[in-house]
Amino acid sequence: MAVLAGHLLLYPTGISPERPMPRPAPHPTAASPEGFLTPAAPTAAGAAAAPTAPRTAEAPHPAPLSPTLLPTEGRTHPPVLLLHGFIDNRSVFLLLRRSLHRHGWRHVEALNYSPLTCDLRKAAELLGRHVEETCARTGHRRVDLVGHSLGGLIARYYVQRLGGDARVRTVITLGTPHSGTRIAPLLSAHPLVRQMRPDSAVIAELSRPAPNCRTQFVAFWSEEDQVMVPATTARISHPDLLAYNVHVAGVGHLALPVNGTVAAGIREALAAAESTEGAADAISVA
Repeated sequence: MAVLAGHLLLYPTGISPERPMPRPAPHPTAASPEGFLTPAAPTAAGAAAAPTAPRTAEAPHPAPLSPTLLPTEGRTHPPVLLLHGFIDNRSVFLLLRRSLHRHGWRHVEALNYSPLTCDLRKAAELLGRHVEETCARTGHRRVDLVGHSLGGLIARYYVQRLGGDARVRTVITLGTPHSGTRIAPLLSAHPLVRQMRPDSAVIAELSRPAPNCRTQFVAFWSEEDQVMVPATTARISHPDLLAYNVHVAGVGHLALPVNGTVAAGIREALAAAESTEGAADAISVA
């Protein structure tokens, strides 16, 4: 109840869109093999859980573009975009944003999507545009995404079905219904909720082959998550995806984005992706 009360108090602060961070000025001596990007349109718990059937070979990374570089690339963490869940807004990520900023992540933005959004696919397309704008503004070629509940499903759809793996290094999901959730039937009146059900076309699309996907996935799940029915639906199980499932003990659905231990696990996952991309060990959060 304390988590719910705190979230309700913060909710009004997240209704308006966030003002993006300004684009850094080019540095005359900056150089890096990564190159500066030109915006491109997107294309079509306990013990550590074992990796979920990862790919046996790493897919190629996007080729370097132009030799000109903004001073951020290669010298700071990639930008992190935060995506909230159903009937929520960016205020849910207040504590996580502070945690990331405190530990050295300079570019962290929490996005709002319209409360009138009725199609997850459209939301994923809009996410793709925001990713391109963020890359152009910050000088980074790739970003990391963190999504709570529906936000994680939007991030995965963008990466897996719209070619977002060319821009997204890591997707971290918190209580996301990767296999669909059988939540209260009354909520299914909303189109977005219907798209999160196990028998939806969106869930079927995400089960299709995704060969050579270049993005790593980390899925946090909890047996105390009463919105995920069953709780294990928040795990990722796909033969073509490099995915790690992180069991979180004693944390409910609404608490996942504001829990300090989960925030530490998110930082660990992002840092691990930078130092040992594709490492075999899963992360544990107890």
